[in-house]
Amino acid sequence: MDAPLWTPSADRIARANLTRFIAHVRRDQDPSVETYEALLRFSLAHPGSFWTALWDFAGVIGTRGADALLDADRMPGARFFPGATLNVAENMLRHTGDADALVFCGEDGSARRWSRDALRDVVSRCAQALASAGVSAGDRVAGYLPNLPETAAAALATAGLGAVWSSASPDFGAAGVIDRFGQVAPRVLLAADGYWYGGRWHDCTARLPEILAGLPSVEQVILVPYDGARVRGRVPAGAITWTDWLAPCAAGPIAYARVPFDHPLYILFSSGTTGPPKAIVHGAGGTLLQHLKEHQLHCDVQPGDRVFYFTTCGWMMWNWLLTALASGATLLLYDGSPVHPDAGVLFDLADREGITLFGTSARYLAAVDKAGLAPMRTHALSALRTITSTGSPLAPGTFAFVYRAIKADVHLASISGGTDIVSCFVLGNPVAPVWTGEIQTRGLGMAVEVFDDDGRPVEGRIGELVCTRPFPSMPLGFWNDPDGTRYHQAYFDRFPGVWHHGDLAEVTPHGGFVIHGRSDAVLNPGGVRIGTAEIYRQVDAIDEVLECLAVGQQFEGDERIVLFVRLRDGATLDDTLAARIRQQLRTHASPRHVPARIVAVADLPRTRSHKLVEMAVRDVIHGRAVRNREALANPEALELFRDLPELRT
Repeated sequence: MDAPLWTPSADRIARANLTRFIAHVRRDQDPSVETYEALLRFSLAHPGSFWTALWDFAGVIGTRGADALLDADRMPGARFFPGATLNVAENMLRHTGDADALVFCGEDGSARRWSRDALRDVVSRCAQALASAGVSAGDRVAGYLPNLPETAAAALATAGLGAVWSSASPDFGAAGVIDRFGQVAPRVLLAADGYWYGGRWHDCTARLPEILAGLPSVEQVILVPYDGARVRGRVPAGAITWTDWLAPCAAGPIAYARVPFDHPLYILFSSGTTGPPKAIVHGAGGTLLQHLKEHQLHCDVQPGDRVFYFTTCGWMMWNWLLTALASGATLLLYDGSPVHPDAGVLFDLADREGITLFGTSARYLAAVDKAGLAPMRTHALSALRTITSTGSPLAPGTFAFVYRAIKADVHLASISGGTDIVSCFVLGNPVAPVWTGEIQTRGLGMAVEVFDDDGRPVEGRIGELVCTRPFPSMPLGFWNDPDGTRYHQAYFDRFPGVWHHGDLAEVTPHGGFVIHGRSDAVLNPGGVRIGTAEIYRQVDAIDEVLECLAVGQQFEGDERIVLFVRLRDGATLDDTLAARIRQQLRTHASPRHVPARIVAVADLPRTRSHKLVEMAVRDVIHGRAVRNREALANPEALELFRDLPELRT
């Protein structure tokens, strides 16, 4: 009999923010809203009332204005809170006192702990230093930085001035940084002296002259020491160290610039694996409201919680994490490899710091499973209430692993959205059961559907993930796209007036969702569309396979599936293992999912946010050039796929 993996207790439901919010809506908006399902219907039928209720419930600091939503039927073109003014940094720094605001842990053992008052003081000084450098509302400030407390302070100071923050992680090479920041012309660049990863120090100072030569807009460079004190390497000519930069500035009250709801806050960049990265502009109010909703209602983040997400500053989850300050949470910042010196390092952190929300990638959880670890036996994890997973679809077997080997009483929320919306379309519901292999729900206020090729909603069938109504965190547009042509082509050409996200998805009988991978990486053998995640879910169950990647190869007038596998040490892709893989797919997926070729490789290429890049591999096996190799964390892995004899017959 079908049964959920986890069901929240009555006490947990009673204590949830979501339960209190339902009561708030019932009292102030609609007395008929008594359940989550009713709240979801209300949020879609009355979006202006829903987002107003959220503004009030979350206590947003700012002036709301008379109208909650104008031009609600235009997509794009709807305007949320057109008369509102606010400042995101003011909302994030609203909590005072000596409780932890940021706790930093580096792979090398370095650590820093900033209280709420200490963080505000650093932001105050940083805002003054930026203003002295000429930065004002609308200017761009760029960070080429690890996940440090100074990075958070610089982003908050930028937002406090009404300027626009953009960041890239320091593992990008010079060309990748220039490809991104060169589009947005920052006035100030903050760069780290280096970072630790995999037990090794990686210097960044040597590449700064090349980066600066490609960024003529930069007027001031600040070098940030990884350890918070001493700069390693050479300070570039004309640069100033973080300590010297802040020295003239004394901490004091912050003069927050209240900006319109749609004022630019962040510029984020797409992965760039299919061309130059898109510079996506996100607005202040929409980002704040959407994150408050996701943190407080979908993840049940409460004041005093300790929130962790394993992320770099080049991934939208860093921006998502930062906003948790506005809900009164402490942020746990980890920088380095998640498996050095072993795969238990993040669980050590969770125990030591009492993490309540542990955010990571599906790939990491699968790796912990493959490594044979059982944190439930080695760690207490007593404070842990929620585990969130994103970056790629979470396999059913990994759902089961979490409850079997990490913690039995935990809300496991698989979430999915993207840099495009700096948030989620589908995610968790802390007052509802968790079912194997399913994302629990649409986001509140998100009119998510699955369309067939003719634009008709379907359930129980794989189709295109779409959103049929506007939402506050839709991008303001792309940078340097004045008439919106590129923005419209990216999301609205396929289904006019409807956001087309580019994911293959399926609505389940429980009202949840299964993501089947990117639709631009869809396999099409014999004209049958297959999502790569369908294959990965089954192959992940094979113990010898650490990870896999599937692509379609054009062959003899048709397309055939090629499966690349990375095996654990000591395993060999012999006829027996290949037969087991094929049988697993034939039995648990379909004969159409069985690959024509299975090839063992030493590594698989991935983006810097750890997503596998099927399209780059597909280009290599077809002899096509791979654009923007700088977007890859390990571009050298592409050479493993060139001119493979296994693919010639």
